[in-house]
Amino acid sequence: MIASKYLDLKSVPCPLNVVKIKLALEKLSKNEQLIVELDKGEPEEMVISNLKEMGFLFKQINEHKKSLQIKILNEN
Repeated sequence: MIASKYLDLKSVPCPLNVVKIKLALEKLSKNEQLIVELDKGEPEEMVISNLKEMGFLFKQINEHKKSLQIKILNEN
């Protein structure tokens, strides 16, 4: 079974949300996943482009009016 950690980054401005995600990902064990909730718009765009740049696998798992959840898998 894959363990999950949760990070609520709603109302956290850029680039602080990207930094917090990077720090959380560094603490993940192999095959753990990180569930992140963040605001739509600039935070969403910044986080997704940074995750792609870092080579992480992720997918959107939930969407609300002003926020969304993404699941990031740590395969390293």
